[in-house]
Amino acid sequence: MKRKRQQTGSIFQARGMWYVRYFEDRVRDGEIKHDRVAKQIGEVTTRGKRPPQQIIDEAQRIVSEATVTNTAPNRVLTIEDFMEHVYLPHMNQYKRPSTRKGYQDIWENHMKPRCANEWLKDVRTFHVQSWLDSIGATGILSRNTLKHIKTFMSAVFKLAKQQGYYMGENPVRDTATSPRAKAPQETYAYSLEEIEKMLSVMPEPAATIFAVAAFTGLRRGEIQGLCWEDYSDGQIHVSRAIWEGKTSEPKTGRSKGAVPVIKQLALRLEFHRKRQGNAQSGPIFSNGAGNPVCLNNVLGRQILPSLSRCESCGKAQSSHNNANHDFKLDEKFPKWRGWHAARRGLGTNLYALGVPDKVIQQVLRHANVSTTATYYIKTIPAQVSDAMEKLAQAVPDFLSGNDLATEANSASEPEFVN
Repeated sequence: MKRKRQQTGSIFQARGMWYVRYFEDRVRDGEIKHDRVAKQIGEVTTRGKRPPQQIIDEAQRIVSEATVTNTAPNRVLTIEDFMEHVYLPHMNQYKRPSTRKGYQDIWENHMKPRCANEWLKDVRTFHVQSWLDSIGATGILSRNTLKHIKTFMSAVFKLAKQQGYYMGENPVRDTATSPRAKAPQETYAYSLEEIEKMLSVMPEPAATIFAVAAFTGLRRGEIQGLCWEDYSDGQIHVSRAIWEGKTSEPKTGRSKGAVPVIKQLALRLEFHRKRQGNAQSGPIFSNGAGNPVCLNNVLGRQILPSLSRCESCGKAQSSHNNANHDFKLDEKFPKWRGWHAARRGLGTNLYALGVPDKVIQQVLRHANVSTTATYYIKTIPAQVSDAMEKLAQAVPDFLSGNDLATEANSASEPEFVN
């Protein structure tokens, strides 16, 4: 094999800036091209045509790096080529469908418009910071979303380093998201009272499906993936999840596990089994074709109509067209806050009943208790009032109202200390 000659590059001035010109092998349009490249190094701050030593050192570093990559030109890609041909295919092998969809959305909506044509190996921290600043400038995304985007970018460059497409420190490391980004919306947890009201008006099988969500804390995809074989000895054994029709492992290894079924839910499940002809195998919640039911369809066709009722006649909004009066939403029925609000509700309700957060962690199958305490245990206003009442009872009543009045009347002039 013919060995490539070591190049030195040439430094020149243009428009008040120092540049270095050299050759680099790159992949463009699927083919390796021998490109002549001119890269900006820094501002001209000295007189004369001779560059200062720091400019010379930086030029040598750039040219030396190009010489190394010329021995493996297939590793010199634009960010778009790396994402489409390396990163996303790699993630498709190891990540769950919902996670892959999230990564694809971040790439298409936020990164691709800003950096698709940039050469991956040339990216530096200030480039990434400019992208994050641009994304945050829209004012639409919350702090948590921006942090999620930053984490995704870091993962991209981490894989690039591991696979030899990027050299040096991860350029995302020292970047920061906008501190002025809006705070994330507070998440919701259904109370036991709300769950009871919702179950009282939901038709079957929506009521049983929602009861599973509220009293086991299973995620939406885990509920869709449930089979009768998973339900035995008073426990539901979580072993799979279905998202957008695709079956995969549960979210984490810890998510695989058994969840106890309380007797009220067990009774509902037995009635549901009888409605299915005393089924012993197959999906617990199935559609007409015998396949796992789509919970989005259950939500749109049964749950939302059952909760959107007229205050005057009690009819669902979807069937109110022929009524002789205007529809007015009955506020006594809770609003739908999403499937995950049932999972948060279980954590919150258990905690309100005095269950330790470490035990709730086991029920919700979290990897660590901090996740449980931070995101799945919500403080209810009534609990705050009760807590302050307990404090009032615990504090000694050492000064009554009369004592305070006496103290005030007999008080002498205050002394001042210089």
